[in-house]
Amino acid sequence: MMILTVDIGNSLIKTAVFSGYNNIIVDILSNADKDNIANIVKKYKPCKAIISSVVKDGDTEIKALIKPYINDVYILDGKMKLPFDNLYGTPETLGKDRIAAVAGAQAMFPHKNVLVIDAGSAITYDFLHVGEKYLGGDIAPGLAMRFKALNHYTSRLPLVQVNPEITFPGNTTVDAIASGVFNGMIFEIEGYRNFCTKKWGKINTVITGGDSIYFVNKLKNPIFANPNLVFLGLKRILEYNEN
Repeated sequence: MMILTVDIGNSLIKTAVFSGYNNIIVDILSNADKDNIANIVKKYKPCKAIISSVVKDGDTEIKALIKPYINDVYILDGKMKLPFDNLYGTPETLGKDRIAAVAGAQAMFPHKNVLVIDAGSAITYDFLHVGEKYLGGDIAPGLAMRFKALNHYTSRLPLVQVNPEITFPGNTTVDAIASGVFNGMIFEIEGYRNFCTKKWGKINTVITGGDSIYFVNKLKNPIFANPNLVFLGLKRILEYNEN
């Protein structure tokens, strides 16, 4: 049974088609090319789909494009059942990508404590307790945002690109910024992992997001990288709502 998962961001539309638990294909479209999603549907002929969007009305637009080809199309919203208890104090403001990532981590580690890290424009830290209760999480600036902030809010610091090979202490201003931002995030991630371990015991850590590639080999093991975590979570949520 083919399942289409769609993750709509501010500038990109990412899709994945699953057969069972195997990811068949991941496609990335710009929002300007969203009509091409119909070609993906025609090619793989999924029988079900689930859509998540951070863009207002983005999910309804995509649903209208694929509904002629798929009978069962779900939209991730506050009405959908989740496979865990959501204890977030303001669930209406909780990002759908965060919900899906937590569901994906639950699929990877059922009945386990999981720290879910999504390293994108912002970096988010979310905690799932024994696979059953989502306790919430934290949001902090991502890599690019930190580099831009140092450049924007000072008069002389240059805009620097990420360089994971620079270590403390940086001996030029460029190296100092590169090391300060990148290694600062490494220490931040390890700090969250240590905090969660002390508070809840053994944890599993999953990292995803566009910037995760920079961190995987720099963090202490074990850490599990899954670039398709959101897709896996969307699939998990769809299946849970059909049971």
